[in-house]
Amino acid sequence: MQATDLYTSVKDDFTAVDAAIIEHLSSQVPLVEKIGQYIIQSGGKRLRPLLVLLAARACGYQKDQHITLAVVVEFIHTATLLHDDVVDTSDLRRGKPTANNKWGNSSSVLVGDFLYSRAFQLLVAIGQVDVMDTLSNATNVIAEGEVLQLLNAKNPDVSEADYLHVILGKTAMLFEAASQTGAQLAHASTEQVDALRRFGRHLGIAFQLIDDLMDYAGNEATMGKNVGDDLAEGKPTLPLIHAMACATDDERTLIRQSIRQGSCEHINEIQAILIRCGSLDYTRARASQETQDALACLKIIEDSAYKKSLIDLCTLALARQN
Repeated sequence: MQATDLYTSVKDDFTAVDAAIIEHLSSQVPLVEKIGQYIIQSGGKRLRPLLVLLAARACGYQKDQHITLAVVVEFIHTATLLHDDVVDTSDLRRGKPTANNKWGNSSSVLVGDFLYSRAFQLLVAIGQVDVMDTLSNATNVIAEGEVLQLLNAKNPDVSEADYLHVILGKTAMLFEAASQTGAQLAHASTEQVDALRRFGRHLGIAFQLIDDLMDYAGNEATMGKNVGDDLAEGKPTLPLIHAMACATDDERTLIRQSIRQGSCEHINEIQAILIRCGSLDYTRARASQETQDALACLKIIEDSAYKKSLIDLCTLALARQN
């Protein structure tokens, strides 16, 4: 199965989303459009808007406001990327220079703010209170997750529970909100809405776990970013947290110092420690369990091509290389 197969059931919807994104990026300030189009067109998979479309259609939605809702979710996601790259001082995303690398931090932050505000303009136009409530709460949790990650940076004492709390807010929350609001838009039953909310949460956690694993086991050309970027930013992710629990004293000291210093100087040694301790396998196993939990949530959803695509998303979340 190819990643492109995921989009087949909503091919026309996805084409409409692409057109709507360009339409709603319009601004009287040319730089806003330029930066917005640059980041949105830089090769992302658009999984979050895909979740909106699939969840809505899987719950029988027949109208067209799911297109606008998908744009809202993509704009929120893109805003977080712009802000993240400034906070992380990143130079590369998806194999291309980051917006802050090309236009500076100030422009990136302000265009991120524009995308947030445009997203909520569109959300108001949809006019469904439960959808507004879900996404407004989600953006607040996402912001808290980003702050928590910042506070945890260069702290080797972060626990696995602390780490999971961060990725729940930073990544999983928007997956959760995307699938939940798709169901809400379709006026699905309370049970279906909750099932798709939990599906998005588990999928989002799995997605981030694999992302953190690839930082030590991925291919730079395929990922579009540097191996060891998380270590260079002093991020105590699950592979490191697990390794520190079973490494030798000298190995543990090396990892702790590298996190504190935000240094990739010993990346090769640390990769070897992760392999010896089974930390990469442990992280993948945790991600696999999350996808199994996500699949269990779909039992209440009627069989359809849209449900099949949601199931396939779980498979690809584990197998992805970028």
